[in-house]
Amino acid sequence: MTKARGNLVEGAVTLVIGLGLWLFTGDVEIPVFTLTKVGVVMMCVGGALVAAGLWQGARRRT
Repeated sequence: MTKARGNLVEGAVTLVIGLGLWLFTGDVEIPVFTLTKVGVVMMCVGGALVAAGLWQGARRRT
């Protein structure tokens, strides 16, 4: 597996997990942090990884 494909897969998985946290954990109360905010952060990180994977894949082809 190339680095670009690895970043794409890892980013997609992180994005989906973050989306699940953001959508389905609104009623869960944890004293330290809220899981919806963790979900938003994970979606941002996953999106950045997907973008990096796409960038690396495009650069490799040229």
